[in-house]
Amino acid sequence: VMRRNPFGMDICCRKGSRSPLQELYNPTQVSLSNTAILHQIRRDQVTDTCRANSVSSRKRRVLTPNDLKHLVVDEDHEMIYCYVPKVACTNWKRVMMVLTGRGKYSDPMEIPANEAHVSSNLKTLNQYSIPEINHRLKHYMKFLFVREPFERLVSAYRNKFTQKYNTSFHKRYGTKIVRRQRKNATQEALRKGDDVKFEEFVAYLIDPHTQREEPFNEHWQTVYSLCHPCHIHYDLIGKYETLEEDSNYVLQLAGVGNYLKFPTYAKSTRTTDEMTTEFFQNISSLHQTQLYEVYKLDFLMFNYSVPSYLKLE
Repeated sequence: VMRRNPFGMDICCRKGSRSPLQELYNPTQVSLSNTAILHQIRRDQVTDTCRANSVSSRKRRVLTPNDLKHLVVDEDHEMIYCYVPKVACTNWKRVMMVLTGRGKYSDPMEIPANEAHVSSNLKTLNQYSIPEINHRLKHYMKFLFVREPFERLVSAYRNKFTQKYNTSFHKRYGTKIVRRQRKNATQEALRKGDDVKFEEFVAYLIDPHTQREEPFNEHWQTVYSLCHPCHIHYDLIGKYETLEEDSNYVLQLAGVGNYLKFPTYAKSTRTTDEMTTEFFQNISSLHQTQLYEVYKLDFLMFNYSVPSYLKLE
């Protein structure tokens, strides 16, 4: 007898059952209702921060399709996921491919990482018409995952600038950073850009010239700018620190928690708080203060306290 892939049937056609949005705001299971309270607190924090900082975020701007390219749509489960690089986004993209693949995939970890990042494998909100976008923003459950901003930044630096295989990043950003931030740079460093120091990376991020020149790369762009939480009301905010629980909660709300679990693996290479502290040792207090200003809204919005290792001016 051929084994039926559970995703073939249930995952694609949940019509008639409750949507994740209904399950989140009016939980039928007690286990879900306790978690719902936690997510209400996280939502309130975002709302309060947006309100308190509306002056600094200038007048409410209208979102353009380009602002929506990080929002992955799952039609079958009526969910929208805004992906933030360096916050388990590869695994979440894999899970979204299982959810939207109509039975094509059943195990997220069987999907190669590079395949998860092929844009045609997932549909994003900017591919819809304005009425379709508005309908989905109103009726689908919207969620994102966040991480302590400086831990995420160090993770991006380690991944993009200290790994020999990331030559495209070295060429595109490394050479520019070396040229701008390093006095007496060697010709080789200017050509390869593969030995950027963390201090140089920070100097590049806080340089007003950088901000004017082009938007930050998505790996170090703020969550505030990637996912627009002051313009888009996220129903659920997951945290990297509680990744497993929060991810499986999303899958429970989607009604697939019985046969789809978020992939877990202990990664020894993970960027930790201790590691982040070390990276910031050589950053001057002036630069720390300026860098904190760049990421301040992410700290406030997602309730991350000012790191104890910072020497702010």
